[in-house]
Amino acid sequence: MAIEKIILGIDPGTTIMGFGIIKVVGKKMEFIQMNELILKKYDDHYLKLKLIFERTVELIDTYHPDEIAIEAPFFGKNVQSMLKLGRAQGVAMAAGLSREVPITEYLPKKIKMAITGNGNASKEQVALMLKSLLNLKTLPKNLDATDGLAAAVCHYYNSGKVVGGKNYSGWASFVKQNSSQIPKGGSKNSLTINLRKKK
Repeated sequence: MAIEKIILGIDPGTTIMGFGIIKVVGKKMEFIQMNELILKKYDDHYLKLKLIFERTVELIDTYHPDEIAIEAPFFGKNVQSMLKLGRAQGVAMAAGLSREVPITEYLPKKIKMAITGNGNASKEQVALMLKSLLNLKTLPKNLDATDGLAAAVCHYYNSGKVVGGKNYSGWASFVKQNSSQIPKGGSKNSLTINLRKKK
């Protein structure tokens, strides 16, 4: 019997979060769904993060993905935008990790290369290629949904050969791969202790 696998792809953002879901049966891809979470109507940044977390958990609980592919924030000149994007990605990843779904992170150029063969392809080119690959009848108005779908398809193409992406199978692997971000000192409460000392 052909092995079935469901992949959830996420394009994180604090204005629009795009997502797409595919099912892989053997070596064939099947389109399940793509959509977006519109966040621009909310002014509170923390509320946006809460909604991203809740929507991601809802998608996981509804579609039971075996793996999550997420687009990594690109390095731009606007530090504030990068910080917001990083937070959006972080809460989406935390949602996946809370449900113990393995996560792989891909750079935008890597995703574009996997879909179109060109790392500098436009959103429109990526969307049109996905339309052809997955026999989609129409494309969404906002292309954030196709960006999320592109992350899922990129992951399918790169299954078993992750290059240029980071892979997390749970909190332990996330902590291990991001150890430089964790305060030294041996105690799991060292961050709290350090903060208290500064007061």
